[in-house]
Amino acid sequence: MKTKLFSILAASALAFTACTDNNEPTPTTPKSEQDLIGKIDKNTKLDANVTYNLTGALYVESGATLEIPAGTTIKAKSGGTSVFLLVKPGGKIVAEGTAEKPVVFTSASATPKEGDWGGVIINGKAPLSGPAGVVTQNTTEMDATVKYGGDNPADNSGVLNYVKIEYTGARMDSNKEHNGLTLNGVGNGTKLSNLHLRYGADDAIEFFGGTVNATNILVENCSDDMFDFTEGYSGTITNAYGIRLKGYSDATEDPRGIEADGNFDGKNPTHVNQSNFKVNGMTIVVNAADIKGQDGKVSLVMNKEVFKIRRGAKATITNAFVKFGPGTTPYVLIDTDGANPETSISYNFDPANGLDKAKIVNPVNALLTKDASKGADVNAFAWTKFQF
Repeated sequence: MKTKLFSILAASALAFTACTDNNEPTPTTPKSEQDLIGKIDKNTKLDANVTYNLTGALYVESGATLEIPAGTTIKAKSGGTSVFLLVKPGGKIVAEGTAEKPVVFTSASATPKEGDWGGVIINGKAPLSGPAGVVTQNTTEMDATVKYGGDNPADNSGVLNYVKIEYTGARMDSNKEHNGLTLNGVGNGTKLSNLHLRYGADDAIEFFGGTVNATNILVENCSDDMFDFTEGYSGTITNAYGIRLKGYSDATEDPRGIEADGNFDGKNPTHVNQSNFKVNGMTIVVNAADIKGQDGKVSLVMNKEVFKIRRGAKATITNAFVKFGPGTTPYVLIDTDGANPETSISYNFDPANGLDKAKIVNPVNALLTKDASKGADVNAFAWTKFQF
């Protein structure tokens, strides 16, 4: 039996969990399959025994919480930028998986591929970079009517724990794109941990300002940046691993391990609250070989820079490790051109395949220290079943 939810305002259309008078979710009779689309404006709990089909844009409104229990699978219709899950400021998503039963967001296509759907977008009320003396807000790239940002560093948008998000992303134009997981002004009251982001047609994860911290992130095959920070992001990333696998052949013109901007697209160098973030324990592996044309020249680069810190951003990166596979050209290991001079990176790398000859560009004289760093602890990702 298939039912559709077009608006949570229509009680007759509510085929998953409703709420009792005391605001506690009450499970309904499990159903085999159900569509999700429209607005959620009341506390709502899904059922792990149901396979949910995300058939269009789904909004979690301010004041509402969408609870997704362990073992739930949400399959998104292959609709590119028109299919996504968006949490508005003041709304919450609580996706609490377990190592044995993660919450899975995937494509409904029989032949899934990156770019099938628009991913998960969470909007909060935490600070962004902006002019001094004002509270800055920006509009989400997916829906210009939704604003994010504010003055509450501790803002709480919910929980993502043991969550897999795959086959996402789409670039609408040169300045707007869907990522696997987009975090707009999300505060540090939000809990992000144990995330597996795979096959994305743009960035795997991007932080647009905010203060949220994240732990144990595995990124597998994205076409642009593995980890992207901008608009004044000031949180901490702990234990992150990004990889492009051998045979992966999709990339934008400038794919990177980390891309960090201090302010929005570098257009506002005088703004306050520029990005000032930390990364503790990160591994970047590129095993995907550059693509060559019929003339034998490289037509598609699989990694331009490993760490690109620019446009006023300050990064404090410790215990970083980099490894490249055969056939992959190491161009630039670290580039700090335009970065805050107080940036510091302690790193190590496997010298094989020419990585020891990769350029280091450091015109701001940031503190770069090559040491015995080993990078991320891969044991934390055992639940993903990924073969390292």
